[in-house]
Amino acid sequence: MTALDFGFLNWNLITNFILKGLIFSVQLTLIAMVGGIIIGTILALMRLSGKKWLVMAAAFYVNTLRSIPLVMVILWFFLLIPLLIGKSLGAELSAIITFTVFEAAYYSEIMRAGIQSVSKGQVNAGYAVGMTYKQCMQLIVLPQAFRNMLPVLLTQTIILFQDTSLVYAIGAYDLLKGFEVAGKNFNRPVEAYLFAAVVYFVICFSLSMLVRRLQKKIAIIR
Repeated sequence: MTALDFGFLNWNLITNFILKGLIFSVQLTLIAMVGGIIIGTILALMRLSGKKWLVMAAAFYVNTLRSIPLVMVILWFFLLIPLLIGKSLGAELSAIITFTVFEAAYYSEIMRAGIQSVSKGQVNAGYAVGMTYKQCMQLIVLPQAFRNMLPVLLTQTIILFQDTSLVYAIGAYDLLKGFEVAGKNFNRPVEAYLFAAVVYFVICFSLSMLVRRLQKKIAIIR
């Protein structure tokens, strides 16, 4: 440990190497979160629809992706899609599509639990006043489900941010890649990776504290 030298860490290092990777990691997280929640909500509604073919299709999607490591999905998509369409999508676009599709399986289960947490009596009351299934979902169930599941959704998003480091496997320039490039340029790879761990910890721990505070506020509302 006495041989470690963190003297190369400065503002120029952050602006030249780290900031670009951080921006992409945040963009990837936000896009995958929004896309994953939208697709996941659709999948959750399919599984709760009661129609066998919709239930089976959604269950197959969710169970398949939840049974495969994310890094394998990233590599498969990055390597196989260009063979099918005849051109490369690029590491960044491949990462965005892969994360959105993969995270939808996890957000789907969260949304399904949230929808099921809403009392059936409220749904029946909606039907009693003449609402359709779609209206009940839009006006009664989904707003409450999102509120109930918001802390869990945000926790999954923090995990998603941590997982963005896996795009390193296909060469995308994320936060971890920025630290790796900086470590190679200054011949301080160990220090760069240690500092990367600190940055990830600070970001994720801070977000976790915000989620915990939000969870307490939601509990008070209930």
